Amino acid sequence: MDPTQVQAPKQLSKRIVPPKPLLSAAVVVGFVALLFVIEGVDTALGHSLDDDGVIPRDFSQWDNLIWYPLLHAGWSHLTGNAVPLLVLGFLATSGGLKQFAQVTAVIWLASGLGIWLVGSTASHIGASGLIFGYLAFLLVRGIFARAPWQIVVAVLVFVAYGWALWGVLPGQPGVSWEGHLFGAVGGVLAAWGVARDARRVPTPTPASLPM
Repeated sequence: MDPTQVQAPKQLSKRIVPPKPLLSAAVVVGFVALLFVIEGVDTALGHSLDDDGVIPRDFSQWDNLIWYPLLHAGWSHLTGNAVPLLVLGFLATSGGLKQFAQVTAVIWLASGLGIWLVGSTASHIGASGLIFGYLAFLLVRGIFARAPWQIVVAVLVFVAYGWALWGVLPGQPGVSWEGHLFGAVGGVLAAWGVARDARRVPTPTPASLPM
């Protein structure tokens, strides 16, 4: 085995720029564009999709966990989420698109399950849980991975978006703070998992190197 391939997970875990930036940008932009298409369909249907969010402790609506981040309560809700989703989503692809998909899945499920378990009775929708998850992921991954440049990026991210962390606290009417909080928890878990997997990759010894 090529030792450079063995080291790839460790290298990816410490990157700050995606290995394929244009492809990463296309994926993140494509996802946000999909949200606009869905909101257009929802508008045409008289916003009937807004009731298909996560409804806490309702077993008959469990499948809403699959698509609740894709739905938004109007264009202002969506446009408010679009820019941070583009910026933080792109930065979160630095470990490659496979890792990004795994990180997104952890955040998506953590946010949705947290809402379902402890959320207030309502239909919870929106991609803000993903935003808080990416924000938390970017803030702590450098610490877990012991990557100085990622910590520098985390500081810059905090300066730009740290104010948003207040959104994990209750008290804002009409805002799913539960989705924000558990999205952030999912981001921390995802950062820990990425760093753990990278540390599990053995460092090649001279005896194991190809001749």
